[in-house]
Amino acid sequence: MAVREIKLFSNFCVSPNLDRFKVVNDSLGLTIGDQLLTALARRLENCLRAGDTVARLGGDEFTILLEDLNNINDVIGVVERIHEALTSAFQLSGYEVFTTVSIGIALNKGNYNLPEELLRDADIAMYRAKALGKARHEIFDSSMYRQVTELLELEMDLRGAIERQEFQVYYQPIVLLETYKIIGFEALVRWQHPQQGLVSPDNFIPLAEETGLIIPIGYWVLSEACRQMRAWQIQFPADPPLTISVNLSTKQFSQSGLIEHISQIMQETGLEGSNLKLEITESVLMENMQSATFMLLQLQEMNIQIHLDDFGIGYSSLSYLHRFASNALKIDRSFVTKIGANGENLEIVQAIITLAQSLNIDVIAEGVETVEQLALLRAMKCKHAQGYFFSKPLDSKSIEALLVSGIQPRQE
Repeated sequence: MAVREIKLFSNFCVSPNLDRFKVVNDSLGLTIGDQLLTALARRLENCLRAGDTVARLGGDEFTILLEDLNNINDVIGVVERIHEALTSAFQLSGYEVFTTVSIGIALNKGNYNLPEELLRDADIAMYRAKALGKARHEIFDSSMYRQVTELLELEMDLRGAIERQEFQVYYQPIVLLETYKIIGFEALVRWQHPQQGLVSPDNFIPLAEETGLIIPIGYWVLSEACRQMRAWQIQFPADPPLTISVNLSTKQFSQSGLIEHISQIMQETGLEGSNLKLEITESVLMENMQSATFMLLQLQEMNIQIHLDDFGIGYSSLSYLHRFASNALKIDRSFVTKIGANGENLEIVQAIITLAQSLNIDVIAEGVETVEQLALLRAMKCKHAQGYFFSKPLDSKSIEALLVSGIQPRQE
């Protein structure tokens, strides 16, 4: 059914979309995928009344038009029947296939001029349902449309932000707990938007990941952080030299030219490999298991250190700690922030520190904010930490002032 033929006098537009349909196509083949779509259409029809309409718009996208319904609860009843109908398996050419749908609901209050607008809003609600966990439904409201348009505008701005030099690198000190001595920094990207001001990384990093823009942004951060660190090493000589830690995203780690690109940056900036620490999350390694071992060996041949970031919240598998040789574990802040309240997570943090010591690798505690957390980490023989207790992330000029003054011990 063509979009133009959708009747605008329908009270409700319901947009069901198959969850993980690509997995079915990739694993069982396109023929089974087509059979699933046909069988799904029949089940959808069985959930509707005689006067309602179900249509496949393309791919795994369907639209249902419900007429002469004025109560949203009646629509939710239809949606719940659809979810219930999908609890039993589909029998497809000898395969037993289970699937779910994410559903968006749009109410036509006479405020639509074009059928595409009604479909659009139902789709927006459907994608919200997918984002919130799939196998559920969401009802469209105007705030969803505003969020979508704002996200699109943000994406357009993000695409030009590198050329316009709107990104900045902020640096958070990593300190030796016994003396408060700064031994290095973690590089953190910040976006100074010309209209919105400083945009939180929580708002643009996921978007950069989704669009692939994290790759050029990540390389820019790596290059700028290495350049700045080399300049600080000359300005503030130390033994051992200051080091810089830079995060690598999943998309960056899966790039075939990653090693060559890093090598080029090292040559251009003059930073020694031993002074660069690449922070990689557990999930990055697990999603790239086949190539990860070889890539880590190449990085280690360049004397670059590997730090496992956010340790404890992912797989935390002992087997992969042996398989993927690393130089340090970074204890996630979610554990550190609770160790001082009522002893919660204390045993977990102690276990991570003991594990690292037994493997002869360093430990860095993230998110240290109180003197109590500091004292507990010292008692557990954790050597390094970072967090607001020592310093928040700062721009390069503020870091230079901090390197002159040093971090002063304080009490709370």
